[in-house]
Amino acid sequence: MKKLFLLFFILSALAGQAQRYANPKPFAKDITVEDMQRHLYIIAGAGMEGRETATEGQRKAAAYIEKEFKLLELAPGNNNNSYEMYFPVYADSLLDLALSINDTGFIAGRDFSVNLADNNPASFRFSEVVFAGYGLSDSTHDDYEGIDVKGKLVMVWSEEVASAVPAGSRRGFSGFTQQMAAMKNGAAALLVINKHITPTAVKGNMYVNRYRETQRINTFYISETLAQKMIGPGYAAQKTGSKPQAYAANIALSFNKATITMQSSNVLGILEGSDLKDEYVVLTAHYDHLGKRDDTIWYGADDDGSGTVTILELAKAFKKAKAAGKGPRRSILFMTVSGEEKGLWGSDYYSSNPALPLEKTTVNLNIDMIGRIDPSRKHGNSANYIYIVGDDKLSSDLKPISEAVNKKYSKLELDYKYNDPKDPERIYYRSDHYNFAKKGVPVIFYFSGLHPDYHKPSDTPDKINYHLMQKRAQLIFFTAWDMANRNGMLKRDIPLQ
Repeated sequence: MKKLFLLFFILSALAGQAQRYANPKPFAKDITVEDMQRHLYIIAGAGMEGRETATEGQRKAAAYIEKEFKLLELAPGNNNNSYEMYFPVYADSLLDLALSINDTGFIAGRDFSVNLADNNPASFRFSEVVFAGYGLSDSTHDDYEGIDVKGKLVMVWSEEVASAVPAGSRRGFSGFTQQMAAMKNGAAALLVINKHITPTAVKGNMYVNRYRETQRINTFYISETLAQKMIGPGYAAQKTGSKPQAYAANIALSFNKATITMQSSNVLGILEGSDLKDEYVVLTAHYDHLGKRDDTIWYGADDDGSGTVTILELAKAFKKAKAAGKGPRRSILFMTVSGEEKGLWGSDYYSSNPALPLEKTTVNLNIDMIGRIDPSRKHGNSANYIYIVGDDKLSSDLKPISEAVNKKYSKLELDYKYNDPKDPERIYYRSDHYNFAKKGVPVIFYFSGLHPDYHKPSDTPDKINYHLMQKRAQLIFFTAWDMANRNGMLKRDIPLQ
C-alpha cells in the first residue's frame, strides 16, 4: 500500500511538472484581435455611457463582464457565490444654502459657495466676525495669537487673495491647514475670501469613506465684495496688514444636505487550479472610466477598456487550456474593478476584504492602458514595447521570471522607465496593483503610456493598435502561465502587511 501511495505521489508530481512545461503557445493564439475589437467596441461604446463608477453605465459594463465570465464557465469569485463584489459609494445632495448680513440675503454661486463634502448640516447666527489674517497657526507663525475665537465666526484670506497682501507669512498655506487651525482654536465656522466664486454643485463628488476621522469645520467661500460688506472699512485695514480683530455684523449662515448611498462593484470570476488550487494568481484591470456629461461621453477605450477586454481574452485562453487538460496548477482570479478613476476604490476594497487569502496570492498582474503607443517614447522600437512597472519592488524572483518569459515567447522591449523612484508621474502609485503591493503581494503593472487622448472623450476604440495590444496581452498570458504552474510561490522580500 505504501509503495502504491508513493507511486501515486510521484506520478502526480510529474503530472504537475508536465503541466508547467506544457507549451502555452497554442492557447495564446486564442487571444485574438477580432475578439478584442468586438469586446472593446461594446465596452467603450456609447451604450456604456463612459462607465462612471456607481452609474447605470458602470452597471451595464459589470453585467456584460459577468455574462462573459458565465459563458466561459468561470466560477463566481466572490465569497457569497456571486460574481459581483459590491461596495458602498456616497454622494452629497444640496438641500439648502443661505447667507445674510444684517437681514440682507446674498446669492449662492455669485457671492459665496461651499464644498458639499466638507460641511455638515448646520445653521448659525453671529453678532461679529473675527478677522484672522492668513488663518495659520503652527510653531513658526500664529495668526490666532492674542485673539479669542472660541464659538465664533472667523474670516481669513484664501491663498489666491493673500498672495497680493504684503504682510505676514504664508508658509504651509492650504485650505486644509486653515481649517485645522480654526478648529484647533475653537472657531464655530470659517469664511475664506476668494477672488473667484464658483457655483456650489447641487450634487457633490462621490466618496467612499463616509465617516472621516477628523470632521472639518463648516467653511463658506465668500467674494471680496461680500467680505467688504461684512466688515466695512476694516477690510482695507486688513489688506494693509492690520492686526487680526473682531468686527460687528449680524451674520446668518445655513447649510443642509442629504447623503445619498449608492454602490459599485468589482466583477470576479475564478478558474480553479489542480494540485495547487489553494494558491492564486490574480489578474486585474479596471473597467470604470469618467462617464458622461450632458451629451459628451468619455469612452475610455484605452483607459481601461484595453485592460478590461484583455482580462476577458486571458480568461478565454486559460479556459481553453483547461479544457485541453493543460489547466493551471494554481487557481486564477480574473477581476475587473471599478472606482479606479475615483481613487483606486475597488481594488482598495478588495485588498481590505479579499475573497481569496492574500497570503496565498502569489502575484497580481495588473493591466491598465495597453492599447496605444506613447508618443513621448523616442528610443527603441515603439511598435514593439511595453512598460513594466513594479516588478522590482517586492519580490526578487519576479523580474528575472518576467524577463525570461518575454525572451522565450514574446520578445517585446520591456521598458522600465516608470520603475524609477523619482518618476515625476508617480505611475507606480496610480493603478490598482498598488493596493496589492501595499499589502505585500508581488505585482507587475503593464502599461503602454499616456497619449493626447488620455482622459478625453477622444479616447475611442478606433485609435487602438489591436495587433500590438494582442502581443502585449499574450506576454501577460505567458507570464501568468508561468506564475500559475511553477512549483513554488514567488519569494516575498517584504512580509505581507
